[in-house]
Amino acid sequence: MNDRLPPLTALRAFDAAARHMSFAKAAEELSVTPAALSFQIKSLEDHLGAPLFRRLNRAVELTEAGKALAPGAASGFQTLGAAWRAAQRLQDEQTLTVTAGPAFTAKWLAPRLYEFAQAHPEIELRFSASLRIMDFARDAVDVAIRFGSREDKSLWSLPLAEEWVCPVMTPALAAQYPTPESLRDAPLIFDDSINFLDSKCDWDAWFAAMGIDFKPDHGPRFSQADHAIDAALAGVGVVLGRRALVVKDIDEGRLCMPFPKALPTGARFSFLCPIGTQDRPQVRAFREWMLTEIDKTSYITERLEFLE
Repeated sequence: MNDRLPPLTALRAFDAAARHMSFAKAAEELSVTPAALSFQIKSLEDHLGAPLFRRLNRAVELTEAGKALAPGAASGFQTLGAAWRAAQRLQDEQTLTVTAGPAFTAKWLAPRLYEFAQAHPEIELRFSASLRIMDFARDAVDVAIRFGSREDKSLWSLPLAEEWVCPVMTPALAAQYPTPESLRDAPLIFDDSINFLDSKCDWDAWFAAMGIDFKPDHGPRFSQADHAIDAALAGVGVVLGRRALVVKDIDEGRLCMPFPKALPTGARFSFLCPIGTQDRPQVRAFREWMLTEIDKTSYITERLEFLE
């Protein structure tokens, strides 16, 4: 039995034909003639010493040998393609692809992008607003901003500012509800997106930490933090705002924090990238810009009292 691997061109022809189950469509994908593709597959079968396809009338199907080879061939070309794209990205110092959750993208990144573009006109930013686990090579991502309390040691990680939650509302609502106790009569907004944390960061926990005997159970509930904050901005009610998602609105006066009593979440956002890429020029520039932007609103955290 010949253990030597066959030519890559023959395996590539087989992979395309196995995916399409059509020699004609595979030839079209690879920009070769059907005869050339058929020759490559025949040479692969000769190398193996067994047929990989059954040629039927206007169709083909995989033999047992073909079924054994197809998954590995597909996976191999996907891995090779991802590795090639990763190598290409390392040569590109002008494009940066960032993934972050929809709420962080909408409330932290998007409102500040003008400043980054002004400071770094040479860098083209691309964003993927998603909470799914990203594969940096497969998804062609350079940086991920993720929220949680667990550290991924397989990646280069920079923890950002610690997160807290605190009641925030419009100035008009703050005038109507001047004390923490008065919030028992206020319309409360529930942000359920943070419920996955080990630390309780909801209205029940905040009132309990304040020594107020009140467990609210009525009010609009949102599964996305940015939607809950948008409701607060519209004057719908009071929300327990998360630091990163409300500091800009507080800084610019759209929301206020009349009772600076905050609950720590025990979690934070982290700046993640593959180990060895953290000092690429555009990655470093984006990281340093983020730290500068975070520092601009650090005074809001400094004036808080943290509840237990």
